[in-house]
Amino acid sequence: MKQRTLAREVSIQGNALHTGEAVTLTMKPAPADHGIVIKRIDLHGAPELKPRVDQVTDLVRATTIQVGHAKVHTVEHVLSALHGCGIDNVLIEMNASEPPIMDGSARPFVNMILQGEPVEQDKEREYFELDAAVSVTRGNSSIIALPHDKLKISCTSADDRGIHTQHLSLTIDPEVYMTQIAAARTFTIYEDIEELLKMGKIKGGSLDCAVVIRGDKIISKEGLRFNDEFVRHKMLDIIGDILLLGLPLKAHIVAVRPGHAINAELTKALFEKLNERKKSAKKKAAAPVRALQPHETSLDIKRVLETIPHRYPFVMIDRVIEFIGDTELVAIKNVTINEPYFQGHYPGEPVMPGVLQLEAMAQSAGVLLLRAVSVEGRTPFFMSADKVKFRRPVLPGDQLVINAKLTKMRGGKIGVAECSCTVGGNVVSSAELMFALVDKNDPAKDETA
Repeated sequence: MKQRTLAREVSIQGNALHTGEAVTLTMKPAPADHGIVIKRIDLHGAPELKPRVDQVTDLVRATTIQVGHAKVHTVEHVLSALHGCGIDNVLIEMNASEPPIMDGSARPFVNMILQGEPVEQDKEREYFELDAAVSVTRGNSSIIALPHDKLKISCTSADDRGIHTQHLSLTIDPEVYMTQIAAARTFTIYEDIEELLKMGKIKGGSLDCAVVIRGDKIISKEGLRFNDEFVRHKMLDIIGDILLLGLPLKAHIVAVRPGHAINAELTKALFEKLNERKKSAKKKAAAPVRALQPHETSLDIKRVLETIPHRYPFVMIDRVIEFIGDTELVAIKNVTINEPYFQGHYPGEPVMPGVLQLEAMAQSAGVLLLRAVSVEGRTPFFMSADKVKFRRPVLPGDQLVINAKLTKMRGGKIGVAECSCTVGGNVVSSAELMFALVDKNDPAKDETA
């Protein structure tokens, strides 16, 4: 999916919820990879903030971020609208410290975005795709993020007395967000209002911008917009708060009694995972590839990983046990029941797929190819397979012995190898494979791969 911005700038005016200040907020188009940036044009030097969870300073009934002397309160509704509508790049100018609360929902900001006419840009959108569960607990609240191919939220909202318990589960996309989430208004318990006023909060609060719960009664200037408006607003806040990750998220979020504090804890945990992933990728990119040396007669798993680009679960060589001259090798792959593919190939009758035997042969031949020529900045790409034969099944507990022999080299760029796999001395598969050695920065590699 492409990144998106607005075609034209749009503005909105109103009063802030907590400070009560009059404020004008303007959204302006921004180039690809610009991200969401908030500019305080009322402060000296017009400082800019790129909202991230490590900038959060206050989470009492709103999310506040701060960089240096520049603060922005109650950013969640604006961020929620941008996240929900799939807007990646926009400059937000504000002449006060807090966006206008408007009607207490994200709908006015969605209307702004639609008026600004979202447009696609020429770069792909980057997501943070979760690969393992992340969970946080805070008192009687909990929230967990699970790997998922989209953004899905399952949320339970409840008060201490259990009178207004609501549950909803939705997969979030722009249409769902605009029709099912954006209009849900902020709400509060009547008994909390006095304490919030003592704290200097909700100076701009009224029934024009919030729903008040008093016992089993709902106090609102208009009727509820949804029967379950409270849980929908909780989801609205989650969508805004998790954008402080800095990237749109793909995950299934399961939340019980969420609030800004626990939303921020989850986002911080995700932010740490994102940074770990970036550091790992950077380290991997920076790590020099150690070329195969002529004196090496075998390779352990560490040297195998330093030689070929493959990683779990696609490494099909455990060890190179012998090099025979410069053109032949013998490698092994220990086949265990823990291999992930045995879950589906086949349940109750586990058999190693033939294509993975072919991959084991290809990786072994790739090692030979890299031994024959300079490895620096080059990667072997599998081009074709000929004379492929599968003779016997390979089962958990077998040790696959891979024999590879380099038979042709063309200009240091093309190689052909004859390969076979044996178990217990019996041939189980064989093939003739062709490879290309491609510079890592060569655009043609995309076609070869």
